Amino acid sequence: MAAQSFKSHTKWDPLFHFVISPILLVNVILAVRHAWAYPAYTTIVAVVLAVALFLLAFKMRLYSLKVQDRLIRLEERLRLQGQLPAADLSRLSESQLVGLRFASDEEVVALAQKALAGSWTQKQIKAAIKTWRPDHFRV
Repeated sequence: MAAQSFKSHTKWDPLFHFVISPILLVNVILAVRHAWAYPAYTTIVAVVLAVALFLLAFKMRLYSLKVQDRLIRLEERLRLQGQLPAADLSRLSESQLVGLRFASDEEVVALAQKALAGSWTQKQIKAAIKTWRPDHFRV
């Protein structure tokens, strides 16, 4: 697997991003064009269904990402409890915990303390990571 870094950790799902999404977007555009040219009840229904299908695909993607974020939150809290037993980990936001998942064990404690003290964002945490811990199981 390829090494990950702050600049290369974004995951693209080729089937979703380059096949399904464009097909559904083209379907919406064609349905709207057809409804514009031939306004009728059935063409309006076709537009509504095309938009609903497009939104459904994105909602399904967002649901899987939300479940992944919840699992990451649990994993990182368990990981940090062993290394920061006295810290109030409940003050770390889900976004901060998701950002910490890429930090190596050697630097996760320092980054978590900085996040707790300075309210760092996920992007700031990721940018501060020196030794990247890859995550190849992302959705």
